Amino acid sequence: MFTPLTIVVALAALALAAWCGYAAVKDEPTKDWHFGGMAVVTVLALAQVVVGLVRLGGGEDPDEGTAVFVAYLLAAGFAVPAVGVLSLSERSRWGSATVAVGGFVLAVLQVRLYDIWVGTGG
Repeated sequence: MFTPLTIVVALAALALAAWCGYAAVKDEPTKDWHFGGMAVVTVLALAQVVVGLVRLGGGEDPDEGTAVFVAYLLAAGFAVPAVGVLSLSERSRWGSATVAVGGFVLAVLQVRLYDIWVGTGG
């Protein structure tokens, strides 16, 4: 994997989680600018999917198995779009809370992707 991209995706996801979490605390639904933030995070996550698949195609292997890595990689690519769609159906503070949780989940997926790629050293 490309570690700097993993860090950028995780930080962007945490920023999105904090931003939408703040909106939820203020009792606000997701607004257009939140969807802009979701788009940026999604583009970063999809770039990571491409990089991961290219590295796999180039003959590199994750330390903990290809199938697990691909499953986590695809989950990371679709985490934010999935919660974005859910937030459209819930036009209250809970839509913002859903996106906040999705951003946090994406950050956790980044840590797990890194662990799967390089191994835990155990």
